Amino acid sequence: MPGQIPPRCAVVDLGSNSVRLVVFEGTGRNPLAIFNEKAVLRLGRGLQMTGRLNEEGVAAALDVMHRYHAIAMAMGADPFEVLATAAVRDASNGADFVAGLRERMPGVPIRILSGEDEASLSAAGVLCGIPQADGVLADIGGGSLEVVRLTGGQAGPARTLPLGVIRLADRAEGDLVRARALTEADLAGVPWLAGAPGRDLYLVGGAWRALARIHIMQTGYPLRIVHHYTIGRDEARDLTGVIGSAPRRMLEKLPGAPRRRLDDLPLAAIVLRRVLRATGAQRVVFSANGIREGWYMQKVPGANAAMDPVLAASRELGNRSGRNPALPPALLAWTAPLLSEPDTADTARLREAVCWLSDVGSHDHPDYRAEQSFLRVLRQPGVALDHHSRAFLALAIAVRYEAEPGAAFLETARLLLDPAAARRAELLGYALRLAYTLSAGTPELLAGTKLLVQPGRLVLQLVQGSGAFAGESVLRRLERLALALDLTAVIETIPG
Repeated sequence: MPGQIPPRCAVVDLGSNSVRLVVFEGTGRNPLAIFNEKAVLRLGRGLQMTGRLNEEGVAAALDVMHRYHAIAMAMGADPFEVLATAAVRDASNGADFVAGLRERMPGVPIRILSGEDEASLSAAGVLCGIPQADGVLADIGGGSLEVVRLTGGQAGPARTLPLGVIRLADRAEGDLVRARALTEADLAGVPWLAGAPGRDLYLVGGAWRALARIHIMQTGYPLRIVHHYTIGRDEARDLTGVIGSAPRRMLEKLPGAPRRRLDDLPLAAIVLRRVLRATGAQRVVFSANGIREGWYMQKVPGANAAMDPVLAASRELGNRSGRNPALPPALLAWTAPLLSEPDTADTARLREAVCWLSDVGSHDHPDYRAEQSFLRVLRQPGVALDHHSRAFLALAIAVRYEAEPGAAFLETARLLLDPAAARRAELLGYALRLAYTLSAGTPELLAGTKLLVQPGRLVLQLVQGSGAFAGESVLRRLERLALALDLTAVIETIPG
């Protein structure tokens, strides 16, 4: 029904350092967070010495959780669940704290996760966004570090270690040299970590996302999205070397360094450097997904969970913004003759995604349609889109909407794509521009046209009586597409 609100669910990640509420909307393949709020309470501060949750943090948490419960109820989120992690499960007063929460929030499920539970949910969250992840997942929190072996998109052995940034600081008593030794000793007890040389290291956790933001700012990287941000082993070592030994006054001056995490950054860098050494990983991939998204995926119907996440995100965005959901499949077939070589799995996926997104600017102001569509696609929330894919899709859609080749807003995409990928994106954009001119965005009119690539020629066939018309706009756009293919444009009329 028009105006009907999609189903919502909410989860609280009650960690050793911070507590965060996320409200998700819908049950689609891609988690869509419509509300996200964090409070830094540092419940686990001092736990190593006292064995108890920090009393100030406990008092603040009761108030914060009351607010989060009220928000979830007001937003109609059902189910609403609390996931408590390392500090709560390890503290002698953890059970009393949970009992206090239950008094304030009767009927709300509160799960005290084991280390294995944390690892499993974190792996599910990473695989939600990187389905074929292969290497080692490392999820750092305030109280613990979870490591999981990932093989071809499947989670394998997992361990939880007392290497969260708060706990490591307490164990090392503020001594960074001792922190390095403790980290090395703990990681040495996980022999299977060494089984990932040459593969990827997937990083989860706010402390490591902070490192990514610093690196993005330092290098002038063109896209400020941490999720899927990828750097090489040497870059990661250089970053951790600087951060792991930097005095606080230097960290304060770093662009992108969050003030609330300044004390955590050297410890996060130390752990990352040692994990890199232990795994032999060649790349570091930062993930914004973790246990919250893993929890969400448990709620997603099986048919939705099995969908390709890139195509699911493109369909969802295209169907919300486009005019005719029957057109994208027709466009997929219509553009196939333009390929000079068969699609790979990745290029086929991106070409289909472009077709689903091809009408995304239909309701924008025509003077800004190209730029608005470019930014909407580039910055969309699809969790499986790496930065290359975002740039490819955005460039193709901008060209479909007649973006000027030298438009400043296209620079982000051009910096992220190699020349061959950029050319392919532009080619698809030119083809879609022609298709929409011919069809007025309808599959019925598109069915009266066909593209053929012949030796030296790009032939547009028009079926008599179909309503397709070879006017000046069609000819101009056909010629532009032919030029991109280094062919001569030809129009043929064939009987209906």
